[in-house]
Amino acid sequence: MQEFEVPEKSRAAVITEFNGELEVRELPIPSLEPGALLVRVEAATVCGSDVHVWDGSLHAGGIRPIELPVVPGHEMSGVVVAKEGESHFTGGGEVQIGDRIVFTQGRCGTCYFCAVVNQPNLCPNRRHYGTNCERYPYLVGGFSEYCYVYPQSQKIRVPDDVKPEWASAGSCALRTVISAYERLGRIQPWQTVVIQGSGPLGLFATALAKRSGAGRIIVVGAPEARLRLAEDWGATDLVSVADVPEAQARVEAVRELTGGHGAEIVMEWSGARSAFAEGLDMVRRGGRYLVGGQVGAHRVEITPSTIMKNNLQVIGSMSAVESHYWQAMDFLSRGQGEFDFDRLLSSRFGLDQVTEAFRGMRALTEIKPVIDFGATPR
Repeated sequence: MQEFEVPEKSRAAVITEFNGELEVRELPIPSLEPGALLVRVEAATVCGSDVHVWDGSLHAGGIRPIELPVVPGHEMSGVVVAKEGESHFTGGGEVQIGDRIVFTQGRCGTCYFCAVVNQPNLCPNRRHYGTNCERYPYLVGGFSEYCYVYPQSQKIRVPDDVKPEWASAGSCALRTVISAYERLGRIQPWQTVVIQGSGPLGLFATALAKRSGAGRIIVVGAPEARLRLAEDWGATDLVSVADVPEAQARVEAVRELTGGHGAEIVMEWSGARSAFAEGLDMVRRGGRYLVGGQVGAHRVEITPSTIMKNNLQVIGSMSAVESHYWQAMDFLSRGQGEFDFDRLLSSRFGLDQVTEAFRGMRALTEIKPVIDFGATPR
């Protein structure tokens, strides 16, 4: 068994005020509860939800109360450097010091959603990553040199041929898409899939649509660099939001590409305010509409009879369970010869540059920033 020298403190980027500059602080390395782990974070990547934590929109919208200060970040992969008692991998085997892992949020395991309907992603007692860092266990965010792993979190092994940055992105965006595809059901080779959004969720959804054998894949998004990547990952047709700024015109573009009928399957991964109502009009009669990107608190107007008279299935999908994390790691391992996962990653930022990474995400100049713990502080 490997041994690691664990320091007394960990450098971490900390949100102290919404929409403000993050501070780099030294936080104490916590003692471990039974079943808990400590990982040295190999890679952390920025998710759009991290930006919503930083700008306060998740808190203001009542979606998830945030008590500052917090270490943000819930996409990370790491090496186990300390453990307390036994801990086991999803799929079998005991976690050992030196193993590379990703991990789920903590769940209670006994509530109705965890124990009765087997939907722990809906557990109301979940222990989130990115909580107040002035209380034990302090290091529960990815933008830190070390991270505490809850005993209730499920642990998934990272294959040897999967880069830490890929595993980090896969532990959120990819597993979320894999979970949604399971809820969506089978895709037939003759069917058309429309993907709203060309961020990490939409790009992974494009890759999975190709792997699923969809006959036509239409990606609606921007900017141009992301659309080019979507094309390389399987999109047969592109509708640029920059070139076609009006929602109705985008609907008409999709209708034209599908012989006037609309698509058998439309998936919303953009999070845009107008996307839901727009997407409903892109689905053919009798089709399926999956909503996976609407995390904001905004409200939109729709015509409910559209769902009824067109006999639509509207499917919501949130987060994932441990099997989807495992499948995400497997997809990254098996799919790297077909999909250049490095192209999903954008700039690297030191801990003292996380605010810049957030601003880049908000401006769409970054697809998936990587937090680099080896960067020299300015």
